[in-house]
Amino acid sequence: MLKIAFSPIYKYKLPEGHRFPMIKYELIPEQLIYEGTISESNLFHPKAASEEIILATHTLKYWHKLKHLTLDKKEIRKIGFPVSEALITRGTHISHGTIECALFAQQYGIAMNIAGGTHHAFTDRGEGFCLLNDIAIAAHYLLNHKLAKKILIVDLDVHQGNGTAKIFEADPRVFTFSMHGAKNYPTKKENSDLDIGMPDKTEDSPYLQKLYAVLPALIDQVEPDFIFYLSGVDVLATDKLGRLSLSMEGCRKRDAFVFEQCKKNKIPVAVSMGGGYSERIAHIVEAHANTFRLAQEIYF
Repeated sequence: MLKIAFSPIYKYKLPEGHRFPMIKYELIPEQLIYEGTISESNLFHPKAASEEIILATHTLKYWHKLKHLTLDKKEIRKIGFPVSEALITRGTHISHGTIECALFAQQYGIAMNIAGGTHHAFTDRGEGFCLLNDIAIAAHYLLNHKLAKKILIVDLDVHQGNGTAKIFEADPRVFTFSMHGAKNYPTKKENSDLDIGMPDKTEDSPYLQKLYAVLPALIDQVEPDFIFYLSGVDVLATDKLGRLSLSMEGCRKRDAFVFEQCKKNKIPVAVSMGGGYSERIAHIVEAHANTFRLAQEIYF
């Protein structure tokens, strides 16, 4: 059974004037249930990550600033939207959702978080709409509980996973792979174990050719026993922040290839949704929904 992390707490509303598309977290499961791709039984409500779990990734000083709402104006500005107790609580549930997805993936082959992919969060700070790094938190959980020995993070969001790269830069147990827009945010890139920066306006064919050439060889090289996949749909040509030019079908083929490689190699995969900022919310929802449809089609 495809297990999907989703909680009413994901439905957070930002103050007026902020256009981060939070509504997608509500619309994606509604669409999937409406069309019959999933039922309510596929959804589970993750609990909040404990302080102990969070502190395996993030510094005590940063966590206390979040918990007590004492971030300064500069720190809040780098995050990109106002920080509140409800937003932080939401982040703890999303982070534990990715942990629970990892555990379900080891049982069923794949599991998915409606949210997550907060790869701009560093150990000691947040950036780019990211407070807590859910994939890093889940990776540390698996490693610390001896549930995995070698992890591959496949980050195909249009923005480099700079926080994730920095967190694991000295940890040989985790291999970070980021394929992103070369000239996109962040301006200062960190060093992933493998970074592939794609030129502006890259379309389906060159993007997919690069992915098809790199990912199978990377799996053979790294020999992971677990994969985290960040499936951001901000690679679409319609995306306001993306700078790449993939079609809806190109994005779908990307996801299908990642899933097929994971299944072929019998490597469990936990999927976090990542970014998507197209002008029309329908484009965002449809692209994300395709990821779930493919998981059902390929695995179940």
